[in-house]
Amino acid sequence: MNKSGKLFIVPTPIGNLKDMTLRSIEVLNSVDYILAEDTRTSQPLLQHYNIQTPLKSYHSFNEHYILQNILIDLKNNKNIALISDAGTPAISDPGYLIVKHCIDNNVKVECLPGPTAFIPALVCSGKPLHHFVFIGFLPIKKGRQTKLQEISLLPYTIVLYESPHKLLKTLNDLKNIFGAEKPIGISREISKIFEEHLRGSIEEMIQHFTKHLPKGEMVIVI
Repeated sequence: MNKSGKLFIVPTPIGNLKDMTLRSIEVLNSVDYILAEDTRTSQPLLQHYNIQTPLKSYHSFNEHYILQNILIDLKNNKNIALISDAGTPAISDPGYLIVKHCIDNNVKVECLPGPTAFIPALVCSGKPLHHFVFIGFLPIKKGRQTKLQEISLLPYTIVLYESPHKLLKTLNDLKNIFGAEKPIGISREISKIFEEHLRGSIEEMIQHFTKHLPKGEMVIVI
């Protein structure tokens, strides 16, 4: 790899380690260092592929403080990779800010294709795919109801992320906005052993997850 001072956005598996691409492994082996959302989470993946490139912490709580140092390294012809805990960085994960700063400072950015949770969930939902809107996580409190009202007016398929312990609250909020009979899809544990794709009304999903404790990160398709 020619040393050209480039930021590589490298997707990592969302479950199955075999989803790591050969190109991603090559890049992670070649850069000067890797920015990781949580170095403890990323270390097992790197060990699995015998990647010995140095790791540095980069997450939503420190990104504003270390951005200038990263830009200095990039300007000094260092190649740097950014990974998140799982999936593609900047998709409901840190990454947007550093990409924007690189672009603003004429630093090259390259994003490798790879895993992200909402695409398999969207395809397996059976919903129309020609137009869809990715919302990500809903606001926890402030602006939550406003956002729900906004998405209820959209004439497109809608994709949401949700954590297992907040799933039932979100489903009940959706029920209040869309009605109990609104058909939705919920995917969990994508690419893992217990991958599951459920389809039914919002009320049916509420009943299901009331009886079965939600586990794993959830993708909701409306």
